[in-house]
Amino acid sequence: MPASQRQGGNSQTLCVELSELLFEAIEEKNGFATVIRFRLHDIDVKMGDVLLVLEGAEIRFHGMIGKIDEAGWGLAADRCGSTIPITIH
Repeated sequence: MPASQRQGGNSQTLCVELSELLFEAIEEKNGFATVIRFRLHDIDVKMGDVLLVLEGAEIRFHGMIGKIDEAGWGLAADRCGSTIPITIH
C-alpha cells in the first residue's frame, strides 16, 4: 500500500485558509462545492483526517479526506455544510 494511502488510528484536522486552497469542484449543489479535489502540501496528512477550510473565523468547508493520490492531491466531501462557491479555485 502506498504511504499516501496509509491510515492511522488517530485522525487530525488540516486547517487551510480559503484564499490559499488550490482545488477543483468534483461535485456541487446549489453553486457550492460539496466534493473537492485539493492540493496537499503536508505529507503527514492521511485518509480519515479532516479538512477544515476557513475564511477568517468562518468555517466554509468541513469534511473527511477520503482519498489521497500519488501526485499529492486529496479528495474531501462536505455535502451538507459547504459554502465554498464553485467559482473560487
